[in-house]
Amino acid sequence: MKKNKIIIVGAGLSGTLLAIRMAQRGIEVSLHEKRSDMRKDAWEGGRSINLALSERGLIALDRVGLKEEVLKECIPMKGRMIHSETGELRFSPYSGREEDFINSVSRSGLNITLLDEAEKMDNLTLHFHSSCQKVELENGAIHVKNMQSGEVRREEADLVIGTDGAGSAVRSSMMARTPELLFNFSQDFLRHGYKELSIHPGDGGAFKIEKNALHIWPRHEFMMIALPNLDGSFTLTMFHPYKGKAGFDELTTREKVKAFFEEAYADLLPFIPHYLDEYFENPVGILGTIRCLPWQAFGKTLIMGDAAHAIVPFYGQGMNASFEDVRVFDDLMQEMGDDWDKILPEFERRRHANANAIADLALDNFMEMQDKVADEAFILKRKIEMELEQTYPDYYSKYSLVTFRPELPYAQAMKLGRLQDKHLLDICKNGSIHQMNLEEVHHQMIGLQDVIEMA
Repeated sequence: MKKNKIIIVGAGLSGTLLAIRMAQRGIEVSLHEKRSDMRKDAWEGGRSINLALSERGLIALDRVGLKEEVLKECIPMKGRMIHSETGELRFSPYSGREEDFINSVSRSGLNITLLDEAEKMDNLTLHFHSSCQKVELENGAIHVKNMQSGEVRREEADLVIGTDGAGSAVRSSMMARTPELLFNFSQDFLRHGYKELSIHPGDGGAFKIEKNALHIWPRHEFMMIALPNLDGSFTLTMFHPYKGKAGFDELTTREKVKAFFEEAYADLLPFIPHYLDEYFENPVGILGTIRCLPWQAFGKTLIMGDAAHAIVPFYGQGMNASFEDVRVFDDLMQEMGDDWDKILPEFERRRHANANAIADLALDNFMEMQDKVADEAFILKRKIEMELEQTYPDYYSKYSLVTFRPELPYAQAMKLGRLQDKHLLDICKNGSIHQMNLEEVHHQMIGLQDVIEMA
């Protein structure tokens, strides 16, 4: 491969991982981030949702040699702990296989690990306070403004890659050429927002609730979730509508919030005596899905990660999908070298349908987490799924197909998973599950796999 230079805009999780991998390939990398160095200044307090790291993300981290280091900073979560409105607890495993679990990881901690690794590389230059103003799409050049000095300069490379998130400046430059590129773009916001709270650690860093679980307080139209942190704390996230009795627009005084929490989250209150202060200190974040096409232009410019396919966080796959982008891009370089004219459209072809699939699944899971986890037919379906996974190595539920089968593209996992879900829910709702043995159910599930493979 000839000596190449790549400019990457955005030093978040996927951008920094991509920069490391490209530098490992011997490419000169210039990584630009409009914010300050997060190792010196915290970014966006009260707005970062804890992340669930699973197999797709771990494969990408392994590609750059950081998997084991990152896992040391993770807490395994074996399943969901459901907290009912009357205070009962019910544990719902993610899988019937003991070895299948997801990992709670600090977004900032993981980003810092990646930045530390990037800084070690001689052919990778980090630029902070460096805001992309526009991209010359055909030339592989960016105009960046130093946010401290105000100076604007031009930098050129063989390829510009935008990993600069949902508000991507690189994507904006592509959108400015919509008639020429036939650029399609959509953004759909949920009528729900989110706000962070916390459970503080107990004495000596003790966990006050179950450590190895993702906790959910499902309340039909709204919910609270909690993910564990290494220091014994939990990051709580409220997912509430903007309007109505439970809405952020309504919960505007300490009196209203106190009365609401005493009604909706009474069993949680003993663990969060400080919740009123946090509620009014932390902002409300928005939740939305971004889809666009194309992802590339002129063999010189590409977007990936949230810049190309931002999703809501309810399947725990946003980061994992972005990390998978990096892995697939690296695979294509292994196949095609540095032929960007071939790599960029092929990357788009391989990833676009899968990005749409995980976006749809995340929206589906939003409804499941806040409502269906307490539904009797759904609970029975999950029980049967666990028994199937424990008994038959070739059976995977929809959740397991997406989360624990990284070799299976998201689009294929979605098709098979939805078909299995519909079939199991139908037989659970009409009671016929009680007239069937497990082997018969398994036989029907494997038949559905054959249907998908032939389609």
